[in-house]
Amino acid sequence: MPYIVIDLEWNQAMSAKSSVFNHLPIHLRGEIIQIGAVKLNDDCTPGEEFQCDVSPVWFRKMHYKVKKLTGFDNDRLAHGLPFPKALEQFLAWCGPDCTFMTWGYDDSGIMEQNCIIHDLDIDWMGQWINLQLVYNMLTEDEDRNQKSLETAMEHFGIEQTRVAHDALGDAYNTALVCSRLDLTRGLANYDQLVHQLSRKPQGGDGGGSGPKPLEHSVSAAYPTREALWEAAGESQAVCPVCGMVLERTRWISQGDQRYMSLAQCPEHGAYLCRIRLRHGEDGSWYANRLLYQADEEMVAAFHAHRSHPRRRRRRGKSTT
Repeated sequence: MPYIVIDLEWNQAMSAKSSVFNHLPIHLRGEIIQIGAVKLNDDCTPGEEFQCDVSPVWFRKMHYKVKKLTGFDNDRLAHGLPFPKALEQFLAWCGPDCTFMTWGYDDSGIMEQNCIIHDLDIDWMGQWINLQLVYNMLTEDEDRNQKSLETAMEHFGIEQTRVAHDALGDAYNTALVCSRLDLTRGLANYDQLVHQLSRKPQGGDGGGSGPKPLEHSVSAAYPTREALWEAAGESQAVCPVCGMVLERTRWISQGDQRYMSLAQCPEHGAYLCRIRLRHGEDGSWYANRLLYQADEEMVAAFHAHRSHPRRRRRRGKSTT
């Protein structure tokens, strides 16, 4: 069974309140602008490569953040293939009975959304392997926070020879990380690992008695609090087990620039999302994001906080 490492780059709406969303059947997180992939050889080293630019239909103007990261401009977007044609070429290159691997869950969710909005079949997707989970397991890293690809490359002493935030470049670098992992052992235990993540009780974080977050990440820097909140407050959370976009409630304020929201995965239950906005010494604004598996006590506490009379009186003035 061929193993294919895939990475996607996608454009996003200029605003979370864009009128484009009124014409879409789903809230599209991002529209794919580049597909990059690398087939692994039998010894798990990087092999044959694939790269294709994709011309967007809905998010046609490059978002400034995406342009800065990827180097894509509007002219390059215009010369890409339509997504259905790009996907057709990609699947023909992949061949049958492939196992797809990505660094994290975002790519599989974005690919599924893009297929849906183009009314294309998604049965080919099957199971995608989250290499972040495999990396944490095989390096015996008990910290379940998401590790960046750069962190994994540094861990193995892999030199950055391809352009970052390029779909093929990131796919190739991910394949290099694969070549340093015991993938045979990692994949043999992958289903068990995912099951453990979905069922493992949340204990303390070492020093305190509170629950340990499943994920902890820090946002990019934003020039103003308003710009940060537009990005962080409207961002979607995904289930850390299956990668499905979570149905989330509105944010409620906890004071001191802290907000929380309750999210739900149909298969893996409730999650508590927390955001803390902070003003850095450089004048920029950042958001710390935490995701917890929510037990009955946490769900009850959330609803109690949301329904507090004092909160109801202030809700009209809240940023939520």
